[in-house]
Amino acid sequence: MNRQIQIILTSLILLTGCAGTMPKLGIENGQLMECPTTPNCVHSQAIDKEHFIEPIHITGTPLEAKKHILNILKELKSSKIKIVEDNYLRAEFTSSVFRFVDDVEFYFPDTGSEQGIIHVRSASRIGHSDLGVNRKRIEQIRTEFKAMDNE
Repeated sequence: MNRQIQIILTSLILLTGCAGTMPKLGIENGQLMECPTTPNCVHSQAIDKEHFIEPIHITGTPLEAKKHILNILKELKSSKIKIVEDNYLRAEFTSSVFRFVDDVEFYFPDTGSEQGIIHVRSASRIGHSDLGVNRKRIEQIRTEFKAMDNE
């Protein structure tokens, strides 16, 4: 019986292509890319309740905030920082069991009424539901950011 379960799980892993293909990411016209219609994404610039999450509010400069976010990402298990630009960061989080990849993005607008915030987007590359993992991840980062920001 255990052998059958192992075969089924191994087959499932091989068939799912766990990493998935990377979607189009980044900033376009001052916006992070929209979430897909599936519930496995959160986005601070989303207009629908299902995907919306509050941006991270900052009190210092965008450069200081970016340093804080980078330090948090370096400490989080399963994260890999992939892109660091003036106003944008992207990291990948890989699950330990099935090796699913989630893309996490941070946008630091430095002009206009959006100064003082970090826009965030966290999305699974494959699957339908993430059981709230992306929302929990952003809330964890927000909590750690607030703690660093208050030091």
